[in-house]
Amino acid sequence: MMERRLWREGSLGVAGKVWQTNWFFVLLILCLAAVGYVALYSAAGGSPEPYAQKQLVRFCIGLVIMVAIAMTDIRIISRYSWWLYALGIVLLLVVAKFGHVGKGAQRWIAIGGFQLQPSELMKIFLALALGRWFQKASYEQVGRITFLAVPVLAILLPVGLILKEPNLGTAVITGTIGTAILVAAGVRWWKFVIVIAAFGAALPVAYHHLHDYQRQRILTFMHPERDPLGTGYNILQSKIALGSGGMWGRGFLNGSQSNLDFLPEKQTDFIFDLIAEQFGLVGSLCVLGLLLLIVLGSMLIALRCRHQFGRLVALGISVDLFLYVFVNIAMVMGAIPVGGVPLPLISYGGSVLITAMIAFGILMSVHVHRDVEFPESDH
Repeated sequence: MMERRLWREGSLGVAGKVWQTNWFFVLLILCLAAVGYVALYSAAGGSPEPYAQKQLVRFCIGLVIMVAIAMTDIRIISRYSWWLYALGIVLLLVVAKFGHVGKGAQRWIAIGGFQLQPSELMKIFLALALGRWFQKASYEQVGRITFLAVPVLAILLPVGLILKEPNLGTAVITGTIGTAILVAAGVRWWKFVIVIAAFGAALPVAYHHLHDYQRQRILTFMHPERDPLGTGYNILQSKIALGSGGMWGRGFLNGSQSNLDFLPEKQTDFIFDLIAEQFGLVGSLCVLGLLLLIVLGSMLIALRCRHQFGRLVALGISVDLFLYVFVNIAMVMGAIPVGGVPLPLISYGGSVLITAMIAFGILMSVHVHRDVEFPESDH
């Protein structure tokens, strides 16, 4: 009882924070990173270069970042939430002006040899900003249109900037994270009905404003067999790789689709196909189970948190993780159009990995500081 009272007063030291850490959740993260290392080692034909070794170095850096954020008082993170949001917007504007163009999109900026994708960070910063806004909001305030104007604009601004890159997948995920936080904060359901109806009515117009490659992805999703050696090649090879693994798989380093380079982007977007081909349905389900445990663990952190800021931020991160997994798996199965959405900690990529570790660090901070009390004036 005395420990809990001191904890609420913010006087628990580093040792106490380490004791409060959810080490089972950390173990799940380490296991997922190990799966990613094995998959990337296989993607290079049985070599740590060029993917696995670099990913391991990035993960170790990310692990230090995660621990540092986990030990940071969640109230300090809350205090700088809108500053981080502003930083994210500035980075998106820098991308629009000076960003690196790759595969027809302008999404990255080079910082010291590292390719940073600000849209990934923006999703986390948006969750922090919205959590801060609704931190002490009353039920009456949440019901006012004027009070909701700021969070709605805070969602639309980054979504619009990400759409201009163009990056439709990340823009949709960012908007979904913001919407989920609004729902959890208590925004009335009928407001969402109006927005959804307006969005549905605008879809035909929006389709004609898509880029050519985006429309092509939708058409390929509907009829991949019409151009099996062109636009339909990726998804057809993906389905072949998924089915060729059978129940137990072809064995480590023995996947024909991946070894013979039939499988496209096997180290990034289609890495789950590589796992399915080599380890079969059983191995695929094990990886999915691990991902599910991490998503459920993050949701449990949100439910156990006693303050609104932590609950909403943890929920936003949970939704982000879930959408990453759902969109990537549905994409490689051909259930949705192909888009550049990787698997966290498994797919090769620095921005996604570091962003995931930052998100995990914030989740850990929410869990460690789940019982702290925010000052009444801190809004």
